[in-house]
Amino acid sequence: MPTISIKKSTVDEARPGKRQVILWDTAVKGFGLLVLPSGHKSYVYQYRLGGRAGRTRRYTIGKHGDPWTPDQAREFAKDLAEAVRKGIDPLDEKRAKIDEARAARVAEEEEALRLKELSFDAVADQFLKSGLSPGTREGTVAGYRSALTNHCAPVFEEKPLPEISRRDVIKVLDAIPAEQQSVRRMAFAVMRLFFAWALSRDIIERSPLDGVKAPEPVKARDRILSDDELALALRGAALLSQPFGSFVELLVSTGQRRSEVAGLQWSELDRAAAEWTLPASRSKNGVPSVVPLNSRSVAILDRIAGVEDAEKPQWPRTGLLFTTTGKTPISGFSRAKAQLDAKMLEIARQDAEEAGDDPDAVTLAPWRFHDARRTFATAMQRLGVRFEVTEALLNHVSGASRSGVAAVYQRHDWKVEKRAAIEAWATFCDKLLAPAASADNIVPLRAATSSSGGDAP
Repeated sequence: MPTISIKKSTVDEARPGKRQVILWDTAVKGFGLLVLPSGHKSYVYQYRLGGRAGRTRRYTIGKHGDPWTPDQAREFAKDLAEAVRKGIDPLDEKRAKIDEARAARVAEEEEALRLKELSFDAVADQFLKSGLSPGTREGTVAGYRSALTNHCAPVFEEKPLPEISRRDVIKVLDAIPAEQQSVRRMAFAVMRLFFAWALSRDIIERSPLDGVKAPEPVKARDRILSDDELALALRGAALLSQPFGSFVELLVSTGQRRSEVAGLQWSELDRAAAEWTLPASRSKNGVPSVVPLNSRSVAILDRIAGVEDAEKPQWPRTGLLFTTTGKTPISGFSRAKAQLDAKMLEIARQDAEEAGDDPDAVTLAPWRFHDARRTFATAMQRLGVRFEVTEALLNHVSGASRSGVAAVYQRHDWKVEKRAAIEAWATFCDKLLAPAASADNIVPLRAATSSSGGDAP
């Protein structure tokens, strides 16, 4: 059993052999340098508990130089010797520490996994997949996803849901510009639904929205287009690139919602009956609607189908009307609206110049696509259309004639009246585009009904 005074010089001089060898220190009993055939050198401490009858055990202190020096290893060996003298087995203690560290590591990994499963992204995805009521419209789901992705995610990031605070929620709302009050209210409503669902699933103990005041209601818009503005919109739409030009024209001609027109499919249209059957799955309120197609709408659809000059025109049976991908409905409405505004302003200035006025003095008041629908509804009043007919055309269910007891007992569909009204609207728009034909752009509904062979309401 070779012995040496273990110090840096003797450790460096120790050469590996064909078999491992332990060089024992002359100063501290049981402390040695283990040299392997590979040249690996490490410090060990060998001891026996329970006297000569006890089993010899060896404790590996660590590798030479990483980080142990001979002096550091010797001092640690002395501490181990003192533990043995007290009847403490260093190996058992070491294993206990290893087990404790392993258990702590496992606990950390499990906690990390738990927090990952509770991260906002993961829970939001789960909410969208299984937290909504069956039959929730795709458009509604898309709106929820947009609010969670575009407004909540940048603030919450991957923070576990139980750690999201009231302050985080306020940051989400404050990040939305004040002029976008409707977006703030939408984000608040989606968060309220989301956190209420998480609370019901015992994911959180309290909603971070508690105590947060809901954004103020958005002031109802009352913008309608004047006759001149409506004429400019139709003239501008005719100059827009497709499919947006025809989209705007049909939006005005039918008076329906932007998303409903944008997602229009050929399978919903019947040229022979001149009807558009909007399914419940695509309507904003989940109520199906039959929209009569006036002469303007039919002409627009013929043009889209490329059969405007056909002797017996027929429309396709499947596919989207307004798409740039062939797979999804058009989007990018803000850009299309900006292009339409530019066309309208250009036309208005040309008109002013031809009339001898200053074209640079011409401006265009801001408006939205939905204002065209409000303009349509207002024009129905000007045309003498009954309120119930207008509500039926707009597919509104909140009016007195479409809800409550009235909805149960009044089952008239206003089909004839709707067609007469929508055709009167087409004539009205035609005259806007040809003002010289008549000094009066208002087409009385009774006259329009009589000319179409229908009965006046």
